[in-house]
Amino acid sequence: MARPFWFTKLLVQSGLARFLPVARRLTDGGTAYLHYYSDAVLAAPVEELLDAAYFPTAGPDVIDLNLAAPRFESSVSLGRVAADRRGNPPARGLPELRNAISELYLRRDGRIVDPEREVFVTHGATGAYSAALDAFVNPGDRVVLFDPCSPLFSLGAASRRADVYWVGTRNEAGHCRYEKRDLEKAMRRAKLLVFADPGNPTGASFDREESDHILWLAKQRDVLVFADESFGVQSRVSRSHTDGRVLTAGSVSQAWGLGSLRVGWLAGPRHLVQACSLTANLHAPFVPTICQQIAARAISDPHADREDDMQKGQFVVDRLRSLGLEPESSTASYFAWCSVTSLRMDGRTFAERLLKEQQVLVRPGGVFGPSGTNRVRISFAAEDGRLREGLARLSAFVNGLNGKPMATPRTEVETDEVPVRPPWRDRSLALPPRS
Repeated sequence: MARPFWFTKLLVQSGLARFLPVARRLTDGGTAYLHYYSDAVLAAPVEELLDAAYFPTAGPDVIDLNLAAPRFESSVSLGRVAADRRGNPPARGLPELRNAISELYLRRDGRIVDPEREVFVTHGATGAYSAALDAFVNPGDRVVLFDPCSPLFSLGAASRRADVYWVGTRNEAGHCRYEKRDLEKAMRRAKLLVFADPGNPTGASFDREESDHILWLAKQRDVLVFADESFGVQSRVSRSHTDGRVLTAGSVSQAWGLGSLRVGWLAGPRHLVQACSLTANLHAPFVPTICQQIAARAISDPHADREDDMQKGQFVVDRLRSLGLEPESSTASYFAWCSVTSLRMDGRTFAERLLKEQQVLVRPGGVFGPSGTNRVRISFAAEDGRLREGLARLSAFVNGLNGKPMATPRTEVETDEVPVRPPWRDRSLALPPRS
């Protein structure tokens, strides 16, 4: 007979649930983590979700007579898709991709992550965040966000009817600062702290003092931490974390310029990852196999670096400052977080008029949090020619607002070239030929 949900909640709150076999299977042996789990996870059909019969996978040596795989050849398909590039991959992701992610952590900062039990592949970093929200956040739970941050952080939390609590930050020469008393107040009744490091849209990073304070607070308040590292730089928080409360998300969209693949991942303590993988499998399982294979090849490339992109960012910042705008310093992102207060308009008005009058799209800062009202986010990750043209149009727009003659958009003859695109961006990521 099915157990009433109220009784399940009572068992969890009293601590008695840890003695149940189903609780041990649900948490992968970590029953002490049960109190983090959301109602959605506690009410999920655990036995079925953990049953291989419901989510079967077949390795390359298995003859798969389960899924329909008709022969399909056309000019669009470029021939028949190879057997190992169709069908459903393992629910947690291809082993070669999870191994590549584990090796990436080890290569960058020496962090040891078990690819089998502490990593699972998601539909981008957004999929990782959605899985974490579904796994741990109930309506009314407090989710703490730093202001400003990705609009997906607040939208995702609001869609789960969470109580969003903002903590203001400031950018000091590329370092993200906040008032410690503000964060301490926010964390008193929080369930989850969410941030990106380096930040989006500011590009500012936490230094050791802030990282240590975040970790200390998370332990004191028993708060889970979700660190988005989509820009490809390891957060100090995830590097130094040892008590099992930090989940790390990443993707190949930003740091590798492969947003069309929609491949991301979530890494962390296996007892937390287990719950996230269950919720992901209920809503959006199976990232396409061929996308995972391309992502694994990209992540495994040890020569990918971003020095030239950072030089391009400095070029954009200097250009914006020459227009009288006020971009902040960035340490490791592809964005300029720019104040438009000198133009006597807010960020939304600036973005709407720039799009209408010059056909240039920038993001109004208000969507990133309360502090972004008078700012816009400008990306410098565009192709070099389009970046030059976009800056020329933006310059013409700003000069028009300031009563200066409208400059003629630049032609191919340039005197201040954008730094060349990093060579790894154009490197072919085609899959290796099958043996």
